[in-house]
Amino acid sequence: MQTNLSELASKPIFFERNRVARVYTGGKLFHDFFGDPAEDSLYPEEWVASSVRAMNRDSDNPVEGISKIKGTEIYLHELLEAEKERMLGDRESMGILVKVLDSAIRLAVQSHPDKAFSAKHFNSPHGKAESWLILATRPNAKIYIGFKAPVTRESFLEAMERSETDKNAMEELLNEIPAKKGDVYFISPRLVHAIGGGCLILEVQEPTDFNFQTEAWCGDYKLNDFEKYVGLDRDTALECYDYSLHGEAVVRKAKKAPKAFVSRPGLTGEALIGPGDTDCFSVNRYRINEGGLLSLGGPAIYIVIEGEGNISGPDGYSYSVGKGDYFLMPACAANEYELSGKDLELVECLPPEQDTAA
Repeated sequence: MQTNLSELASKPIFFERNRVARVYTGGKLFHDFFGDPAEDSLYPEEWVASSVRAMNRDSDNPVEGISKIKGTEIYLHELLEAEKERMLGDRESMGILVKVLDSAIRLAVQSHPDKAFSAKHFNSPHGKAESWLILATRPNAKIYIGFKAPVTRESFLEAMERSETDKNAMEELLNEIPAKKGDVYFISPRLVHAIGGGCLILEVQEPTDFNFQTEAWCGDYKLNDFEKYVGLDRDTALECYDYSLHGEAVVRKAKKAPKAFVSRPGLTGEALIGPGDTDCFSVNRYRINEGGLLSLGGPAIYIVIEGEGNISGPDGYSYSVGKGDYFLMPACAANEYELSGKDLELVECLPPEQDTAA
């Protein structure tokens, strides 16, 4: 039976699971979130309603990282192309990438490009600003943001060289922060950082896979030059590190306090990341209880992080959702569907107000 793409693009869109290969191990905490086996593997990331291809150098899969629509053989990028106006309204692209990742080990120390760098070196309108919402942790979980003390390019290079034989050489340069469930951070481009072992994180970011990982190892895996520098030379990649971002002030600036903007019986809403933090995306969290209804906007990506609920809409539409479920709301269906729930927490991931797609 041929799928009606217009109909598909007119209601909430659900997806097949989409675990993506990385060079680090993780995924055990997916058990309590998605219901997966409680084991770590080299597929530690779930790319959520993704139209972005993963930059895995040795992969011959042209759709790696791109989500397949549930119950079909259609990938999201195909539906976006075929039904662009229904899906996106007057936008050129979705403009965000959403992931859930679980790190069994510390990820490599890294930084990401800003828009200007990406335009010059990757012919892309997007850098890689990102936000973290910590969903769960293993014991002694940590994150790393900014340098502890002033660092020069020369001392950073020296630590890079030492990392060939000393796997802690670069970690020692960074601020170490205990990871706590519910904490929110915004990681600006050019800010050095690393996710430590034991963090289940909902990550919302610009729609690229540009990571400059400038240390020699990720756990027991030896990073190659492509994985370190994304096809660029070392000196160019190092332009993406701001060596002036150091001390506790950097951590305080990165950590975000949720701001309430909805409060009525059965429904509360708070902004986790908003225009005051970045113009690249917005992230909101809603809590729904008996009597509460949330009108679902679009285009937007939603993910249930606690509880259970039901989506209702035109023509008797009804769809039950629970922890770990996620879906995309097309622009043409905005505010036509409502979500009710019990002890339900939902994160709403919104594209930038200003469409920056080429």
